[in-house]
Amino acid sequence: MATDRLDTIFSALADPTRRAILARLALGTTSVTELAEPFRMSGPAVSKHLKVLERAGLIIRGREAQWRPCSLDAAPLKEVRDWLEHYRRFWETSFDRLEEYLQEVQTNGDNDGPDQR
Repeated sequence: MATDRLDTIFSALADPTRRAILARLALGTTSVTELAEPFRMSGPAVSKHLKVLERAGLIIRGREAQWRPCSLDAAPLKEVRDWLEHYRRFWETSFDRLEEYLQEVQTNGDNDGPDQR
């Protein structure tokens, strides 16, 4: 995945309003008007958030007569998950090594005589 694309996606996800919009769209397609209802902001402000999400490829906006449907496109989220997978494996390996070390210390500590605590 290109770094600039990843930057765009993370930037879009950095805002709580945009994350709330994505959470709503995870329930299904809805109109821009319905998306704007829970937020205390102007229509143009909501539209700016939608443009950021659209630029990141996280939503698809359409036009059907007077209705402006929006839907979630989760493909970029899978790309982010795939990118993060490397770091998950790193941390799991690190924690596994730490666990092995702690077990070794505990086992060796038990052989040193009575507990000194």
